[in-house]
Amino acid sequence: MNRFSALSIIILFPFFCIGQILINDTIPRTAPISYEILDDKIIYGAEMPPLNQIAGAPKAFYTYYWEFGDGNYSFKEKPIHAYKNNGTYDTKLWATNNYDNGKPPASRPKSVTINNANDEASIENNSPFIEDENLLLKRNREPIPDQEMVFITSYKNSNNYVSSGKLYLFYNDRQFKNDNFVIEDTRLHYGERIAPLDLISSILPENDDHTLLASNNTAFLYNKTLFVQDTTKRKNFPLTLEESKALYRNYQIIEFDNMQPGEERNIFRTLKTTPEMIKDTSAIVTLRSVYVPDSNFDDHTVKDTEMEIVTSHDPNKMSSNGFLMNYRFARLKRLKFKVRFQNNGEGPANTIKLEVDTPEMFDKSTLKIDGMSPECPICPKEKEVNYSCLDTILQKDKIIFQFNRIYLPGSEQKNVEEIDSTKGFVKYSMKFGKKFHKKKTRSKTAIYFDKNEPIITNYASTRFLPGISIGVKAGYMMTPDLDNQQEYFVGATLSPYKSYRGYYQAELLFSASSFDELRNFETRSTQANGIENLIEFSEANKYNSISMYAVPASYRYNFTNFFAMGAGVQLKLDLTSTNDQETTGTGFIIEEQGQIITPDRDLDSFTIQKLDDTFTNFQTGVFVGMNLGVVRIGPSLGVRYVYNFDAPNSQIQFYGIWKF
Repeated sequence: MNRFSALSIIILFPFFCIGQILINDTIPRTAPISYEILDDKIIYGAEMPPLNQIAGAPKAFYTYYWEFGDGNYSFKEKPIHAYKNNGTYDTKLWATNNYDNGKPPASRPKSVTINNANDEASIENNSPFIEDENLLLKRNREPIPDQEMVFITSYKNSNNYVSSGKLYLFYNDRQFKNDNFVIEDTRLHYGERIAPLDLISSILPENDDHTLLASNNTAFLYNKTLFVQDTTKRKNFPLTLEESKALYRNYQIIEFDNMQPGEERNIFRTLKTTPEMIKDTSAIVTLRSVYVPDSNFDDHTVKDTEMEIVTSHDPNKMSSNGFLMNYRFARLKRLKFKVRFQNNGEGPANTIKLEVDTPEMFDKSTLKIDGMSPECPICPKEKEVNYSCLDTILQKDKIIFQFNRIYLPGSEQKNVEEIDSTKGFVKYSMKFGKKFHKKKTRSKTAIYFDKNEPIITNYASTRFLPGISIGVKAGYMMTPDLDNQQEYFVGATLSPYKSYRGYYQAELLFSASSFDELRNFETRSTQANGIENLIEFSEANKYNSISMYAVPASYRYNFTNFFAMGAGVQLKLDLTSTNDQETTGTGFIIEEQGQIITPDRDLDSFTIQKLDDTFTNFQTGVFVGMNLGVVRIGPSLGVRYVYNFDAPNSQIQFYGIWKF
């Protein structure tokens, strides 16, 4: 091989590799469905494409969700299903790629014809309901912007008689500017039907004092319903609809008939997450389902399900509902967090430790554990126990949750088929401390499975809405270049509420000012006899103005709670201006080539006039200033130096300001 050939290979090889990566990236991945008939049962499977491992993450793997076309489903990799009735069914698969860089593989529906159906229920159809449950919600994956997910609604007739009722799904939280979901498809298998969207308004009495669904103003309703529970059984159905309409922009209603006592049914919806979905990997969105078992009664079940927005499918994740909070009321809010984990090992984990970074602005003494899995009691303090429990340790910048003496199977462990059995979570809440700043926080969790190296989660962020702070400002302006000058002003400021460090502020001020100006000048004229007349004038001006000052934008920075500086642009316009002018003229005669000057009373004069003008004296300038006091919110004193591009150039402002 000559030098030129070797050099060509060296140069072109990286481009060839990049080209191959790009080609592989653009080729859509597919997972063809296959099946095998065994007596009266069908064994399903799929040929899965290779996974693109995320660097540094645990081993990538697939999770599965199947729909069999008859109202039943499974989360197993290779489910076995028996159909009750003969016919042709379309089986669908949604596979999810965990710790994988690519998109989920697509599967075309597989049509299966059944001729020897079994009257017995499918062996996959074990009842998921426990005790007095009658509504269950599941999903196949967490939502990613611009991807599909399947939302499963399971409902049960707990009555001892045949009933007909309704199911409501509320979606697209009003707290987010953009819609998060679009319902692409609703699959019904038991004769249900989708009801018209105006049904909610029509079923409410016209004289119901508690319903305001016809109003466009839902702000106060939203404030009343901020604190929602996971599952509740309620009796005031109109009030539940009122609350739900205040929380969500969209809804779907499904009606069902002739449901037998103890019967269980499933509804499947394909939700497409919009590209505009909040792309914050720690934000939490919710869906609300309302189940009315019997339309003749107001008894109903409300269930809210929370979902974390993700950018990739990662079972180990931290999330928070503090995506955007109102800082004025944040101290009253209990902020919710959730840490999810999954044992991806080949054996069970007995000790799981979650080390959660927790900013000091949170009051750790208000910590409350709202739920956990595996379910176990809280460990007693300063006491050794020999049973399963969750220990909580509070440190300066961390909260440590530790599951002791538990059994959490590994997803790669033999004979483990239910992937959900390898997952767990801790859901907790706490309040902000007494003194906390309006700044973004970021928290992450280090997850330890026994003595293995930790898995580091994403960052869960909390943010505050900018809010609006209106300030009242008044003070005195001094212009050194003017005589006997006085100017007082009052106005308002507009800025974000209690910003932590840097922020922008706009101002609008009105002032009343006065100053004096003395001007001396003279005129000369020559008579026919060669004598020259001289008149010396003294003009005294008294100006009074009403002016408007505007600061379209200034940048301010709070160094501490008590000291701030700022700079910006100032515009000025005199709205009205009056000038009381007195002019005194003294006459003289100049004779003999300017050698003799004689006063001449006939040339003396005195005039008074008042000059009015409007919208004059437009000025622009720049300024720099400082404040001392409670600069973030409350009263402070300030001084500002302004340099105007037109004379008079210099101006100094002394003022007090109170921000609300």
